[in-house]
Amino acid sequence: MKRNKPDVIWREILLGPVRPRTWWATAHLVMGALVSGAGLVLLALLLLSTVFLVTLPVVLPLLFPLVWGLASLHRSRFAGLLGERVDPLPRNHPEGRRERLVAQAFDRNTWRQAWFHVVAAVTETGSALLAAGLWSTAFGLLFLSALSLAAPRMLRDAEFIDPSNAQLETALVLVGVFLLFATPWVVRALAALDLAMARALLGPDQAKRLSHRVEVLTESRSAVVDAADAERRRIERDLHDGTQQRLVSLAMNLGMARAMNPDLPEIAEAHEEAKLALAELRDFVRGLHPAVLNDRGLDAALSGIAARSPVPVTLAVDLPSRPSPTTEAVAYFVVSEALANAAKHAQAGSAEVNVSHVRGTVRVVVTDDGIGGAHPGKGSGLRGLVQRVESIDGTLTVHSPVGGPTTLTAELPCAS
Repeated sequence: MKRNKPDVIWREILLGPVRPRTWWATAHLVMGALVSGAGLVLLALLLLSTVFLVTLPVVLPLLFPLVWGLASLHRSRFAGLLGERVDPLPRNHPEGRRERLVAQAFDRNTWRQAWFHVVAAVTETGSALLAAGLWSTAFGLLFLSALSLAAPRMLRDAEFIDPSNAQLETALVLVGVFLLFATPWVVRALAALDLAMARALLGPDQAKRLSHRVEVLTESRSAVVDAADAERRRIERDLHDGTQQRLVSLAMNLGMARAMNPDLPEIAEAHEEAKLALAELRDFVRGLHPAVLNDRGLDAALSGIAARSPVPVTLAVDLPSRPSPTTEAVAYFVVSEALANAAKHAQAGSAEVNVSHVRGTVRVVVTDDGIGGAHPGKGSGLRGLVQRVESIDGTLTVHSPVGGPTTLTAELPCAS
């Protein structure tokens, strides 16, 4: 049965004093005050000792590790008592003691954490004292009220409360009950504020978090692209070594049967269908991932495209070394699609393909002398090329005015 919202609120209020997270939050505040206070004292002593220049070489190697160590201790406190993670800050670890010391001294993250220790010493001490005061007052008033009811004479003799004053006793009970049920919410709010401050000063800032997120997404996308390319290569190998070989054998057998029985049109028709199916399968396999691309590289694979193209193609490939397999595959399909468009739609009489290495990228330029008018938004072929190029952080531009010529330029990272 679904609870009403007021029922849930009242249930949380009534159970607040016995909730484990209330006391974990209280322990968190107390532990924070102890750690922050001790840390601030140590930092102050180290900083004061720097007044004597003779101690400076000894103090500085201790000061910065202390700042980072205290920050790590605070992160453990948040994780252990609140179950909340505060992401660590990146840290430079150059080789050499002097280089490491200089790097830490000029590291912005070192001073962010040092500032947290100073601020936390004040805020967490105040929060711990406030929490302790509220709990002590609540339990103290309830304890005195209970004593007043159980032993009024003892209280009268001790001059704590005048038992004849019923209004005062009632007021103390009400205040004690109110503090008992209100303090858990105050304690949790103080712990939440402490967590927010820690994430602001001990954790990466928004720009760093976004940058890290972009890196993670880029790596995961690259892994997906590589996995898809590997799967295409696997399918190509399976089709080439299995189905294609069976079709070749079938076409050969039908060819021999056709030669032996030239008067049977059914065998001739089956032979032609087998050859057509074999040609279509070869085109399909080549479209998945050409075997020559793996075996001999981009130059040989593009030479095959140029030789099969109905449009005369001038090819120039100038790469100092082979790029990654994924980049080679994307470059191959860019040229293949561009030449197919030149033959089918552009009415081109000739085409030129140039592949070169420019400032850490593979630049692929395909130019034809056709009628122009090509645009990535008009056809699924070019649109698919744009998506494939962008999947490896490349760029694809198409310059194709009406009347031609058309120039397609792809900038691809060498390693992807």
